[in-house]
Amino acid sequence: MQQITLKAEARRTNGSAEARRVRKQGKIPAAIMRARGETTPIAVDAHEFELATRGHKGGQLLIKLNLDGKPTDVLLRERQNHVLTGKPDHLDFSQVSLTDKTRLTLNIRLIGEPEGVRVGGGILTQMLRAVEVDAQIQDLIEVFEVDVSNLKVGETLFVKDLKLGDKFHIHTRGELAFAAVVAPQEEKAAAPAAEGAAPAEVEVIAKGKKEDPAAAPAAGAKPAPAAAAAGAKKEKGK
Repeated sequence: MQQITLKAEARRTNGSAEARRVRKQGKIPAAIMRARGETTPIAVDAHEFELATRGHKGGQLLIKLNLDGKPTDVLLRERQNHVLTGKPDHLDFSQVSLTDKTRLTLNIRLIGEPEGVRVGGGILTQMLRAVEVDAQIQDLIEVFEVDVSNLKVGETLFVKDLKLGDKFHIHTRGELAFAAVVAPQEEKAAAPAAEGAAPAEVEVIAKGKKEDPAAAPAAGAKPAPAAAAAGAKKEKGK
């Protein structure tokens, strides 16, 4: 993982009033979560941060913060943006070691067109987009690509099928499915979310041949109501 360097300064305190004061100075309020659990409020220059992170699309980013003249290795865990301007409004960092293994999030990308989609008319879905791993910061990659070209209709890939190598220890449960090719009528079947993994919805990646609309009733359709009973009683005397 590439590392960038930023200057930072300690903030006097937390709170919305302090955060507004920092933003008026052209800085971004932030916080560092230390190894022992304590939090250090800091501020970084907004223009410098945007220049240094330009082009970075992933959530995690390794940064060497020059905090009041003392270098500190941190991982950018979360970036909160302003709802109107889209510019960074608050940053959350966690202090890390470059030599010890750290709990990290590894993104998963599916590549290739599955056989079950290409010739079987199936639908490729991705249930998990990331898994939790222990690894050294330098070994973390932006995304781990999984080739699903040979996946057939009805076949599923599980977390335990991921071949990450010795540098990564997976914490996400191995029996959780992360990709599958299903028949069209099974498209809405969702797998349970991974405990400890980044939250993600089931995503339809690719569809094969379209179903014949006359072959099966629409999903969720209700049976037609029974006909009203014949021979309703007539009023007496008529």
